[in-house]
Amino acid sequence: MAQQQSAGRPSDAGRTVLTGARIARPSGVADNGRITVEGGRISDIRSRDADRGGARGGDSRRRGDVAPPAGGTTVDLTGHLIVPGFVDMHVHGGGGGSFSSADPEECLKVAATHRRHGTTSMVASTVTGDLPDLARQAAVLAELVQQDELAGIHFEGPFISPHRCGAHQPELLRDPDPADVRKLVDAAHGAARMMTVAPELPGGLDSVRLLADAGVIAAIGHTDSSYDATREAIDAGATVATHLFNAMPGLGHRTPGPIAALLEDDRITVELINDGTHLHPAILQMAFRDAGAERVAFITDAMGAAGMTDGMYPLGPMRVEVRDGVARISEGPTAGSIAGSTLTLDRAFKRAVTVDGLTVDQAVQALSANPARLLGIDDRAGSLAPGMDADLVVLDAAYDLVGVMRRGEWLVRPAGV
Repeated sequence: MAQQQSAGRPSDAGRTVLTGARIARPSGVADNGRITVEGGRISDIRSRDADRGGARGGDSRRRGDVAPPAGGTTVDLTGHLIVPGFVDMHVHGGGGGSFSSADPEECLKVAATHRRHGTTSMVASTVTGDLPDLARQAAVLAELVQQDELAGIHFEGPFISPHRCGAHQPELLRDPDPADVRKLVDAAHGAARMMTVAPELPGGLDSVRLLADAGVIAAIGHTDSSYDATREAIDAGATVATHLFNAMPGLGHRTPGPIAALLEDDRITVELINDGTHLHPAILQMAFRDAGAERVAFITDAMGAAGMTDGMYPLGPMRVEVRDGVARISEGPTAGSIAGSTLTLDRAFKRAVTVDGLTVDQAVQALSANPARLLGIDDRAGSLAPGMDADLVVLDAAYDLVGVMRRGEWLVRPAGV
């Protein structure tokens, strides 16, 4: 792959043209494409398949016209695939750091780690703690949201079931009193995007209604809820299943539990952790069949060890041991429980298309388009189209990441660029 620098006009200095690659566009994967980036946004996309699925934006010219514009920098990406930047709506940490640290520099390190793996937009997830600590964390994270470093805050706990607490400290859990829920939403200063609630707990349904009315995604998770109680929560305004299958009762033929209710309802987007540890491939494929590709969002649920080696790491107030890439609580009453993941979304994408049998289009929906739509940022992220932020990932023929661009700037440069 080669880079060619044009001696174009001064006005062309900020233009980058990516040529020759396959492009995962909303209408499908197109061959021999060209993406023009200017001012941090995609200004034009053309391809040999320009009219596939209908013209959009800058795609109105005749099929096969892919000659690059004069000026700027041209990067030849022949043999590669360009997909939209990944959107992770549930991530706790990475690079040895945690979003629960209340340390802005550590939070930025977490964000930088995941960006190098293709996640150009992310929601910072907290871990169960006492309310004053969570409020302090929210204040720090809210500032990073204002600075466009993060796409929002997700409170995972403390309003979850002690019977399904997973890697959350049981003694810090509490019932979802709507007044306490409101305190955390207010502490986020408008940056709260999602909160996980066990709706069967006292105050659960009222809290779901409060969140929905406040414009915050109410997610059902870490729950011991029944099928009927889950349906009530969906009717009350819940729209997300927090890491479906994990930290909730399994499917039963007489007691279907929350999984059946969450899969069958078109109002629910289901989170899936596609790391090969949390879910068997057959279960992931079942979720895609039952929910449909438009209702699945791949997440990492990553903790501090993402992008790092095996060892001991903090997860909120707890210690986690990572061995062979799997994170587990190392002590206390929940010792041995899986504690989030060490996943990055580039690995989730590769696994989706090489192990799980998903198409590139389905993987793009799950890693970019669906979470962006759910978070309300699909006017600028989650797809490759004129006018969108220039957030993109370059993959080689084996679906390994070789380049990441965010807002028009290379964070990981393809070879030769």
